[in-house]
Amino acid sequence: MNADTFKEQQKKDWAAAAQSWRKDDERLRRAYAATTRRLLELADIKPGHRVLDIASGTGEPGLPAAEIAGPSGYVLLTDQSPEMLAVAQAKASAQGLQNVEFRVSDAEQLQLKPKSFDAALCRGALCLMPNPVRCLRVAHEALKPGGRIAVLVVGRPEANPYFTMPYVVLRKYATLPPYDPAAPGPFAFANPERLHNVLSEAGFREVVVEQMDAVFELASGRDYWEYYRGFSMVKSLLALIPADQHDRIGEEVAATAAAGDPDGKVALRSESNLAAGVK
Repeated sequence: MNADTFKEQQKKDWAAAAQSWRKDDERLRRAYAATTRRLLELADIKPGHRVLDIASGTGEPGLPAAEIAGPSGYVLLTDQSPEMLAVAQAKASAQGLQNVEFRVSDAEQLQLKPKSFDAALCRGALCLMPNPVRCLRVAHEALKPGGRIAVLVVGRPEANPYFTMPYVVLRKYATLPPYDPAAPGPFAFANPERLHNVLSEAGFREVVVEQMDAVFELASGRDYWEYYRGFSMVKSLLALIPADQHDRIGEEVAATAAAGDPDGKVALRSESNLAAGVK
């Protein structure tokens, strides 16, 4: 699909997913805690800094950045999904954060004052953008000279059973689309070299890329399937499979995720690539 159609589908998918992300927020924050801390370190955020969080979703890592920036700082959290951003707003209110602002906007079309931010962040979303270099150039223009950007994307498919495991089962029931590493999708930047190259192309210097692991834990394989079946691509595949087979698929995924026992605990690895650069 073309870029505009893809973006419209993304808006629908994230609107539908917002409540699930609200429900799973604490678990997701725990799983990503170490990588979030490292992302903030790479951005070198200090008290008093002005920070741009691109495609912030439910407020991560923008809200932790706001805690570091403090009362004299400022964080602009942006996302194309008002439903996801509403979750971030509720969290900010609950945390008593008053140094934050929220803006609904396409990340590639953000209108920002040039040289007005000390740091920029983007966690998990760069791989879903039809034109990631355009998004990075928007951030580059908005940063002050010497300002830093830090981004996080999903790593290699083979190092991410948290994302890929359901497809081991689903491919028995449906033909999966061919994997295109250059197309928008969770593994668009699985290759660290490509991530390095897009930051450099956008104008960033001193680019560094590193890898980190997280472990996602759930109470049971069935909990894992209930969460994962809300992902847009899984929904699309299930729509191609007769409904009377969905329960069987769910049981197979649950058992595979939990080492044979669908009621057993789940702990699945997720590798991330983190990158940082300087304007």
